[in-house]
Amino acid sequence: MNAVFEALSHPVRRKIIQQLKRGPKSAGELADMFELTKPTMSTHFAKLKSADLVSTKRDKNTIIYSLNMSILERALAELIDFGGDKDDDK
Repeated sequence: MNAVFEALSHPVRRKIIQQLKRGPKSAGELADMFELTKPTMSTHFAKLKSADLVSTKRDKNTIIYSLNMSILERALAELIDFGGDKDDDK
């Protein structure tokens, strides 16, 4: 789960996730939303993919990114549970 939190730690990757919540998008569509170089965007995509936050599908010469919502939900649940139950300390 550390890879997920590390991937979510960067604002560009969080914005990519926000865009993918609206539905699958091509790498080009996502890249057009940012004033970043292609290698920089590729690094962000790779970080999200390695954390399993996104999946990819190739359509001819285009890579389509989709959000893996179950991983995001699991990370949020773990974050909420991080503090534990206050009654456990008694």
